[in-house]
Amino acid sequence: MEMVMPHSREAEEVVLGALINDKDKVEEVEESLLYDEFYYDKHKIIYKGILNLRRREEQIDLITLCEELKTMDTLDKVGGLSYISQLSNAATYLDNVKSYSDIIKDRALRRRIIKSCMKAIEESHKDSSMEAVVQKLEENMVRASASMDMEEMEHIMDALQDTITYIENRNKSKKEILGITTGFKELDRVTSGLIPGDFIIIAGRPSMGKTAFALNIAQYASKDACVGIFSLEMPSYQLTQRLLASKCLIPLKNIRSGALSEKAIDKLLSGAEDLSKRKLFIDDQSTTISAIKAKVRALKKKSGLHIIVVDYLQLIEPATGTSSREQEIAKISRELKRLAKSLNITVIALSQLSRAPELRSDSRPMLSDLRESGSIEQDADIVIFPYRESYYDKEAKGEKVEIIIGKNRNGEVTTINLGWAGQYQRFANLL
Repeated sequence: MEMVMPHSREAEEVVLGALINDKDKVEEVEESLLYDEFYYDKHKIIYKGILNLRRREEQIDLITLCEELKTMDTLDKVGGLSYISQLSNAATYLDNVKSYSDIIKDRALRRRIIKSCMKAIEESHKDSSMEAVVQKLEENMVRASASMDMEEMEHIMDALQDTITYIENRNKSKKEILGITTGFKELDRVTSGLIPGDFIIIAGRPSMGKTAFALNIAQYASKDACVGIFSLEMPSYQLTQRLLASKCLIPLKNIRSGALSEKAIDKLLSGAEDLSKRKLFIDDQSTTISAIKAKVRALKKKSGLHIIVVDYLQLIEPATGTSSREQEIAKISRELKRLAKSLNITVIALSQLSRAPELRSDSRPMLSDLRESGSIEQDADIVIFPYRESYYDKEAKGEKVEIIIGKNRNGEVTTINLGWAGQYQRFANLL
């Protein structure tokens, strides 16, 4: 038995009849109701005829509509003059046109969701890539949910009221920053901390310390927030070793080799106990953007996720192999930005740089060095470049690192200095 898709004949008939009888009602629905959201083909054609008349600013009534449908050579297809008259005579609820229009849109949305799921089921029975199936299904669901958010524009009075309330609350608050602390005072001052909805890029050449920097931030933030780390470059046990080295100030090489004194072991166990009590999660299995997004949503629902770290962006696999690499990276970047906004979390993604800094006399990175896609620069709210002069100049003195803020959508672009203890994979505030 064939499934009957969701629809409402009554709602469609009432809306069309109301539009025929009162041209002013067209204005209430024309921007939100699309002709292909009608279930019946003849209703689609009739609505399209009404919109044609509306666009030409002609009178809309029984006669003019029939003439328009004749011009379109579709009057007989919709049932002729008798059916148009039937719609006109049956429309008695003129004041509720918008409500009935919403019913039509609701049923259309349900049909789109059902068709998307049926297509996914069909593809799942084939040899299609499951990553591609999931990606397509997710894209369709996102489009469907977007169509539900057709709200009216916000009046400036409402926006002003919300803004004044926000300013008053900030004035009363004793917090120095807006978001969650990074653990670095100067960085917090410049960025206002880790703000929900922000997409932050930490970019650098290999061995510049970007992973250590991101892990330091994640460790600090996990004291008061739920943090998820997605590692595409190294297994979880290696990340955990780095976290322990940084927290306990035990050389990473000693942790890796196991050459630890009893005192060091005690420090290690104490640090491990503290970390185990935090909402700090590590995933080293997800390799596609769809898998990462699925786990982020699950973690958000289960544990109230605040921040994720992705190490690193260029290692995320595409769902399909049809696009160029630049297009793939651009799409991944946009998806991460959307994820931050839709879930109201901070997304920190690490990114590789091109070799351009090494070809300049001044090797300090700049936004144009972001590898493979200018979309990363466009999507990011903040771009941070860790820069160690000692990486290029072996005679450079001190273990100072420049944290170059290359982009800061809501703040200043500047450079701050931090200390660097490489053996501990630890950055530190400078007094």
